Amino acid sequence: MPNRSALEGIRIVECGGLVSAAYACKLFADLGAEVIKVEPPWGDLARQRGPFPGQRPDPNTSGLFIYLNCNKRGVVADLSQPSGQELLGALVRDADLLVHNVPPSRMQRLGLDYERLSRANPRLIEVSITPFGMQGPLRNYEASDLVLWAAGGLAYLNGAGPGSDDLPPLKPFGLQAEFQGALNAAVAALGALFARRKLGVGQHVVVSVQQCVASILELTFEYYPYMGLIASRLGQKPIQPLDFFECRDGWIFVCCVEEHQWQQLVELMGHPDWAELEIFRDRLSRARNWDALKLLMQEWMATQSVQELYHAGQLRRIPLAPVSTMGDLLHSPHLSARGYFAVIEQPGAGSTTLPGAPYRLSRTPWRLRRPAPRLGEHTAEVLDGLARGNAWSNGVTLEKTRYGTA
Repeated sequence: MPNRSALEGIRIVECGGLVSAAYACKLFADLGAEVIKVEPPWGDLARQRGPFPGQRPDPNTSGLFIYLNCNKRGVVADLSQPSGQELLGALVRDADLLVHNVPPSRMQRLGLDYERLSRANPRLIEVSITPFGMQGPLRNYEASDLVLWAAGGLAYLNGAGPGSDDLPPLKPFGLQAEFQGALNAAVAALGALFARRKLGVGQHVVVSVQQCVASILELTFEYYPYMGLIASRLGQKPIQPLDFFECRDGWIFVCCVEEHQWQQLVELMGHPDWAELEIFRDRLSRARNWDALKLLMQEWMATQSVQELYHAGQLRRIPLAPVSTMGDLLHSPHLSARGYFAVIEQPGAGSTTLPGAPYRLSRTPWRLRRPAPRLGEHTAEVLDGLARGNAWSNGVTLEKTRYGTA
């Protein structure tokens, strides 16, 4: 029999679109929190993103939406209208958290003003995931994921590496900046929940996605004050081999920057004559002459199988790492053994495989309790709960109330 959930009893209202607010709330919902997702009548923009079963677009079967919104109930409310804001106010009166990614320029207009909401519920914690925060000259700017990667500095570091000077900065695939914002928002929200136990009142938590991206730049901030160096993807690595190679059936990453590792790799490659050349005598020389060395290594790598090379490297303590494709991950024996992927029956989409949680709690495990809501699926149910004085019950709807569905 499943244990109790870690966040059972925590009540969350979610507003906004696409990834950041939805993923932050997914992390809570998977651990047992009750989440009511508020969507506009036209639906969350994530419903328009694929993949779709049979490649037939349907707002209720979007792969992105399903992944982000299992374990939640969904209601429809137009927050630009008084009736929608009245519904939002009624929901947050009994909520622990309000999580949204509405830009600051629109927050007050949509009824997300913390000062007003906290007067009705002093224990409320509002988490605002914003592009640039709510202070500073950029506070009212709106931004896409592309803009946020650029503003946070990572696009400048990302790309094809040395020799690609004519190429522009590059963002990672998808909406990864939003996921970074969501992770930071979830951690900050948990901190605010702990603080409330001591203070007795909630607070306003503001997340800047630009700063979330900037905070994962590793050593690049330190390069400038310590070395006067502006880090760039175009810079030559000072030691080698430290690069990707294409094998006959995929890609592998090679990291042989210590001399004993290099000698083991030379042995694995069959002691080619070029490995004894003076221009490759140490890791600094190998870096200075990397253009030539990489071509010679690549010729041998192209004859190898990724997995065979990986395991041969392990036996010799050579740091090699297969570069996983999405198909590799889906069929990974290791991830399968850990039960990483989960299956849920999603109305309209059928049996759907989703990534599960990347963690395990021995006493209070995560669970998929319900599929992602169809647009407005629980509106009447929640409205009925409000009429009965408990918007957070999962009761059966008998009638609609004065809040309407707009």
